[in-house]
Amino acid sequence: MSVDTVSPLRQRMIEDMNARKLGAGTQRGHIRGCKLFAAFLRRSPDTATAEDIRRFQLHLSETGASICNRNRIMTGVRFLFRVTLRRLDLAAEIYHLREPQKIPLVISPDETKRLLAVASSLKARVLLSLGYGCGLRASEVVRLKVKHIDSAQKIIRVEQSKGRKDRNVMLSPETLDLLRQWWKARRDHDATTPLQERWLFPGRRPGKPMTTRQLSRLFHEAADAAGIKKGVTLHALRHSFATHLLERGTDIRIIQALLGHDKLDTTARYTRVATGMIANVESPLDLLSQSRKKPRKHREDPPPA
Repeated sequence: MSVDTVSPLRQRMIEDMNARKLGAGTQRGHIRGCKLFAAFLRRSPDTATAEDIRRFQLHLSETGASICNRNRIMTGVRFLFRVTLRRLDLAAEIYHLREPQKIPLVISPDETKRLLAVASSLKARVLLSLGYGCGLRASEVVRLKVKHIDSAQKIIRVEQSKGRKDRNVMLSPETLDLLRQWWKARRDHDATTPLQERWLFPGRRPGKPMTTRQLSRLFHEAADAAGIKKGVTLHALRHSFATHLLERGTDIRIIQALLGHDKLDTTARYTRVATGMIANVESPLDLLSQSRKKPRKHREDPPPA
């Protein structure tokens, strides 16, 4: 059996990423970018020149890599040169392209209602209800523990999520009722674990929560059963949560806090997809039509002197 060896350069880069507490997904992306660069060079990246970096970026463009993918790859390469190799001159040769701003796909309240109604099991309905009803990311849903549910204060505590931030979201009576139903039906795989530390949705591996891939599969099964034809992903539940709150008049800064966004601009993009608000705006063309249809007032003769 062959064992993959880690080069000293990659090991040093991994140590640098660990020291900066970069997430596992970020580290995988950085390593992937550097492996692609090394494969292009056919030698170790620490021998690269400014011309090599220029040719690699040109190669990514010519092979049709998307802007988002190109930026991810070059972010990893820049970390290698800026942090691990301390070659700031080469890091300065790396450029990033402005990524296209796309409007997130959302599902309507009626579609959401159908999606939750046709969920294949109680577990699926609870998981999807948390995604939509609380605006949680997939990774946040699957990593919920008993200690995160505060029924007294009617909140769910989300710990150390994206950006290593904590936040609170609402715990509605319906969500709490679903969680209690699920807890009664849940198979106790971790009876030896203290109650407060038990996963609400344990995975197949002992001591681990279910995976986001499993949750995504449950979402797509429910979306198909509900007849939703849009090319939506599981993250559409979070988008829909924010959009539907905005359409009902919830203050955008409250939505920002519930989503855990640092910048209001990030939350403000939902104003572009709040279809209910957009559809209710009266077009100036209609106003022109209304003015044309108004009956003219007849001019009255002046009263006799």
